Parts: sequence; structure tokens; C-alpha cells
Amino acid sequence: MRKLSLVAVLALASACVPTTDAQVTKARAPDPAGTETAAPALAFAANPAFAMAPAAVTRSNATVVRDFMELGFAMESGRVLPVFSRFEGTVTIAMTGDIPASAPADLARLIQRLRAEAGIDVRPATAGETASITVHFGPRSELRRLAPTAACFVVPNVSSVADYKARRGTAAVDWANVVQRQHVGIFVPSDASPQEVRDCLNEETAQAMGPLNDLYRLPDSVFNDDNFHSVLTPYDMLILRTYYAPELRSGMSADQVAARLPGIVARLNPGGAGMGGMDTSATPKSWKTAIETALGAGGGQGARRAAADRALMIARAQGWTDGRLAFSHFAVARLYVGSDRPRAVEEFSRAAEIYRRLPGAQIHVAHIEMQLAAIAVANAEPQKALAFADRAIPVVRAAQNYALLATVQLIKAEALDMLGRSAEAQALRVDSQQWARYGFGSDAQVRARTREIAALGAQGSRG
Repeated sequence: MRKLSLVAVLALASACVPTTDAQVTKARAPDPAGTETAAPALAFAANPAFAMAPAAVTRSNATVVRDFMELGFAMESGRVLPVFSRFEGTVTIAMTGDIPASAPADLARLIQRLRAEAGIDVRPATAGETASITVHFGPRSELRRLAPTAACFVVPNVSSVADYKARRGTAAVDWANVVQRQHVGIFVPSDASPQEVRDCLNEETAQAMGPLNDLYRLPDSVFNDDNFHSVLTPYDMLILRTYYAPELRSGMSADQVAARLPGIVARLNPGGAGMGGMDTSATPKSWKTAIETALGAGGGQGARRAAADRALMIARAQGWTDGRLAFSHFAVARLYVGSDRPRAVEEFSRAAEIYRRLPGAQIHVAHIEMQLAAIAVANAEPQKALAFADRAIPVVRAAQNYALLATVQLIKAEALDMLGRSAEAQALRVDSQQWARYGFGSDAQVRARTREIAALGAQGSRG
């Protein structure tokens, strides 16, 4: 995720292209806006939106089986994995390095969820115990030298930066050579915002334990390069619960796993037996490349717009009606906000219409409604902005995306000011600060986001 233009304040960047060594990564987050230290994070209670028990998944079991095979036997780069691998026995997790203040509580909540929802025997490592998974926190500048395009990444058979440097480029850190997972290192920037740290813990721990692949066609999963979801979803927990089903074991071939999967998934997700299937067609590399170009950091605005238009053309030619078509519309909208606002609104609206039909895509709609609320403020349409913001806020809060929550609240505050409701606006700005500090990290970034949203209000007031 990178810093974006004024109106597209929290649109999502595309996934990075994995490096040869850091094969499993999470897309890079924005550079810090200043050099101030991170503001202290609040201790957030467990969110009731994520029940501490296995949740039903609104997807046919046949589709889950297909998803599992693609997630479990391939990597983000497209490389095929020859065998199924996982940890056997108790999984232990330790943290090392410059551990951020917010990380222990967020990891504890994640472990609790993995135990309750995914049924995995996982616990914190005890003092002096060699951990199955070691989360190492180091300066962002140091980690970028190891994986320049990644926010965080996971590597087999290492537990420290020194380990990784010593084994980099060898067969030891190639996931394709792993038969049974013994030790895995997760590398997270210590100077990231608390929310980015939490998001890295969620996605990279899940990949250290389970799937090494991401699929753009999954709307309700962190195993998706669109990066809309911040924390593990019920679908992700089903995939992880399946990973650790007693019928499976490390070293199985794809055929052996495929033979057992239908029975496992039917047992774990009985409600999926009568559901209709979803589009599981392959995503061509040409579309992925177009999306990466459109939402990447390089290239001029014209080239990026052309890439977004090309992605939409490919999506239509493929006959997609799922999240890949929606994300294509989203990418086009993002890139036309500054030059063709009516088209941006039209493309955002088309994306939202598709996402509303997909399971688990409420957060996608909320992202879009944040964008539309920002545009409405800039267009001096405060009532419309309030409607968008009021629909988005409960969804964003439930999804635990506190950076987005603060942003939507600030946009709503500008709309309230336009309507002469200044006391309400100021109260909302005060409330947004706690979420902003967790979501953005430094006071400098919080102030920068507040100024950006205020500039939208000023633009709308000028007419």
C-alpha cells in the first residue's frame, strides 16, 4: 500500500511482485510522512464481528476445494509446489528484535483466534524455547534491502536477519523444497504503524502456517492481492482449519490431498453443500500485469490510466462478473479521480454494485463509499457525503481497519461543517484521533491526513 492522491485517500495499491528470495510477501505500505516516533496505540478489545468460533462460509464446498488446491500448491510467482507442507504438532510463535508496543497484544489476539476459529494447536513460545515461527522486527530500511517491494515477508528455515542473509539464494529458503515446516521467519518493520504491524502479523502468520499463494478472485480473504481485508476472515479460518485437518499430512502429493479434500470440507463447512459455485477460472498474467502497472508506483499517469483501461478490457473479455471485474472498475476509478471526476464516480459505482453481490465484500463497498464521500465533499454535496460515510463507518469498524475508519470520520466531519453542524464535526474529529494514531502511526501522518481531508472541505466550500 502506498501514499495516494488527495481524493483517493485510502485506495489500495496493487500487490508487489515477489523477489526471488522473499517468495511470500505482503505489499509495501506507505513511507512514513515524517520522522516522529509512532504515537502509542490503544489496546483494542476483541471485535465481536469476528466470532471466536468456526463461522459458516457463504461459498460452495466444491469452490472451496478448488481454492484450496490453488492456494496450497502454487506460489504468488506462479511456481508449482510439488508437495503439501505444514507444521506437525504444536506451533509456537516468538517475537524478537525491536518489538513495537502494540505487537504483543495483537499477536495474542491472533493466536486466540487461530486456536478457536481454525482449531490450530498454537501458542506463544516459552522463554528459551526454539519457536516454530519467529517474528523479527527490524527497521524498514534494513528489511527493504532484503525485499525492496514488500511491507513484510515470510521465509522458511530462518529465524533472524543474519540467518536469512547467510542462506539467501540457497535451496534452504526455497519454499518449493519444504516438505514439512519446522522453522519459519516472519520479517516485519518495527517502525511501521500499529495497524500495518497487525496486518502483517495476520497475513504472514497465516502464510507461515498455510497457503503461500494469493488469488485475486477471492473477495472474502486476506489471500488476495487486492489488500482490502486487514485481518483474517472466516473464509481464511476455514482454509487454515482445512490445512490442519487430521486427514492431511506433510509430504502428500496434490492428488492425495485432492482425494481427501471433499470429505474434509464437507465436514468443516456443512452449509456449503447446497450452495452454487463461483467463477474459478484462471486469472491471465496480462490482467495481473495491467493491474500492477495501473496501481504500482512507477510510470506516468497516462501509462497507468492506459493500464487500468486495459485491465478492464481484459476482465470484460474474460466474461468475469466477480471481484476481478469489480477491481478493474475500482482501478480505473482511482486513476480518473483527478482528471475526470464523473467517470471516477461511475466506475466506483459499478465496482460497488458488483461487490455488493459477492460474499464477504462489504469492506470493499465501504472503501468505495469512502471514496464517493470524499468526492461528494469536494463537490459541495454534504448530504450525499453523510449518506456514504454513515453506511461505511459500521462496516469499517467491524473490519478493524482503523486507518480507514479515521479517514471516513474526518470526511464526515467536513460534511457536517458544511451543514453548519460544527460541534458534531469537532467531536467526530476528536474521536477519530484514537483510530488515526493506531492506523497511521506517527503524529505527522495523522496531521497530514487531517490536512488532506480539510483541503477537500475547502475545495467544496469554494464551489
